[in-house]
Amino acid sequence: MDIKTINPPRIFEVGFEHKIKMSDCAKIKLNTNEQVTFLTDTNGEYDVAKKDWGFYATPSLNGRLAQFKLRPALVKNGENRFFILLVEQGKENLFYSYIEVENMQIVSWLDTTESLLKLEESLKNEK
Repeated sequence: MDIKTINPPRIFEVGFEHKIKMSDCAKIKLNTNEQVTFLTDTNGEYDVAKKDWGFYATPSLNGRLAQFKLRPALVKNGENRFFILLVEQGKENLFYSYIEVENMQIVSWLDTTESLLKLEESLKNEK
């Protein structure tokens, strides 16, 4: 693994309706079968794992993320760009405020087996 901190961080603005400043603080290059874990203030964990074919971008949506109190949501913005956002349990009201200000819509919560099976069923004819 190679970690390159960016000091000072690169500062840039994001958002459409409500601009906020983000800080790009580091670049991490993982080798195959390496993982990094990010922690929330309440010690919730978010893992990214490198494989020879690409990345596991999240832990299991309806397993480990739920154990660490993170709720994955598929959302889209006003330009039809789609994102998977991870919402800390208990901070849903902040999330709802954010997506309203940014003119985003929740396509689906991805944190229950029921919602994932429903999504799978709806996509069966597209394969």
